[in-house]
Amino acid sequence: MKTSRAPRMIACLAAVAALAACGPGAGANAGDGSGTPRQGGDVTFLIDSLGDTWIPNNSAISSFQGHIWGHVTDKLVYVDENGEVSPWIAENWEQNPAATEFTLRLRKGVTFSDGTPLDAAAVLANLDIWAKGDPARGINPIGLFPKTYDHAEVVDAATVRVFFTAPTLGFIPTLGYHGSILISPKTIALPAQQQADLANDIGSGPFVVASWKEGDSVVLRKRPDYDWAPAALGHRGPARLDTITYKLVAEPSVRTAAVQSGQADVAYNPSPQELASFKEQGFTTATPRYLGFVNGYAVNTKVAPFDDLKVRQALQHGIDRQEIISTVYTDGWLPAQSLFQSNVPGATDRSADFAHDPGRANRLLDEAGWAKGADGVRAKNGQQLKLTLYANPYLATSKAVDELVAQQLGELGFKVDIQAFDVVTYGERVKVGSPSVAAYEVTRSFIDAGTVAGVLTDANKGENWFGLGQGDPKLVELAAGVARAQSVEARAPLLDELQGYVLRQGYFVPLTQIVQRVYLQSPKLHGVTYNGIAYANYYTAWLG
Repeated sequence: MKTSRAPRMIACLAAVAALAACGPGAGANAGDGSGTPRQGGDVTFLIDSLGDTWIPNNSAISSFQGHIWGHVTDKLVYVDENGEVSPWIAENWEQNPAATEFTLRLRKGVTFSDGTPLDAAAVLANLDIWAKGDPARGINPIGLFPKTYDHAEVVDAATVRVFFTAPTLGFIPTLGYHGSILISPKTIALPAQQQADLANDIGSGPFVVASWKEGDSVVLRKRPDYDWAPAALGHRGPARLDTITYKLVAEPSVRTAAVQSGQADVAYNPSPQELASFKEQGFTTATPRYLGFVNGYAVNTKVAPFDDLKVRQALQHGIDRQEIISTVYTDGWLPAQSLFQSNVPGATDRSADFAHDPGRANRLLDEAGWAKGADGVRAKNGQQLKLTLYANPYLATSKAVDELVAQQLGELGFKVDIQAFDVVTYGERVKVGSPSVAAYEVTRSFIDAGTVAGVLTDANKGENWFGLGQGDPKLVELAAGVARAQSVEARAPLLDELQGYVLRQGYFVPLTQIVQRVYLQSPKLHGVTYNGIAYANYYTAWLG
């Protein structure tokens, strides 16, 4: 069912640029949630992509589609922007001293939108599909879900006991990860082809899918019997808004012009450089940081010449991060202090390990045998010092950042090429560990820093970001120590040492702390919240 407003908005999009002058002026309110919340209303959210599949485990939940999933599904716990975990569908939990066994006690009376109960059996079905996927049906496990998951058992209708093969401190926080969405067991049992139909994907969230059109739009309608939101959001009962329409509009200027003209309520991913101007005009802007890795490059040590420590260190010290912030972003962006965002519990300030030092970078390249030619490009044994950067389509500013990095590295003698693809092509051609990808640009969220041990090497089916396998004993030792820690206190010094080691080895090259999700919003829209993954949540929102 389409809302009455959506077709009008869609019909007018071609002309919104000309209508922008009709938008609200500086006297409009700031959309900060002041005033008395009102019931009803329809919100239109313009987005640059809707991804390539709606199979819950396989979809790009970490970017565009997470906006929809976050409204039609719930999670077991809620995690805020500081990494604080609070109850949601799991009312409380406990763990054994070794952090290998957890007991979850569930809220009673919760149902999926098809009327079936969200009980212990449903949670068990979700835990199994998150951990193991179903390769025979082409369904993937959830990325960063603990590889130490062994099994879960139903104790009673409202209690689940979960077992791990090794200490897994990150389990409870990971239940608030964007991939850990609770789906009806009926959906989970469907063939992948039927799960790819969003209308078949049943959740327990405050909205349901009213209609959707592939590559065009998704309309959500509020669920009138919803009454189990996390207490952290400060609202009970159904959502205040009637509908949310997510409409794909590829061109950023058309998205922002539509909000300026009142044809839409939210534009996703406006240019950071335009935010100050929008605020001066009375519009609301939001740049929430998520928990996870900073924006940076995971360096593939299998690809020459980045198998050479001196070349990786030259790359590390050859990038001027402050110039990136001042040129591409605004003062509201923060410089990287580590490979983790600074709001991640356990992140430490390791900025000295990758400080900009072009003199040191030049010396390192000289020592590695790369000599500058008359054209300014370094070469060794007849081979030029080349690097290809692949702009990340999930980050609107990625190409501009890569262009600036190319200039900076060019001054050191690198010959840098930049490739830019759309989301689908990028996913097909640019992969971690590919022999053609020396530097994979990371925009990866996570909830608990302990889970990152699972991506650095290939131990325990890890993602092996740097192509090292288990060939670096120090990295393996540190990652294993972080993963096996039985308390946050015991893990903290290991986590600090791991961050410093990865940076000094030039395995990960930070750029800036990431604000992947940037929002321009109508001043009429109030009460929007942002979770630990920086998704805008309209459950509490209302139109003034």
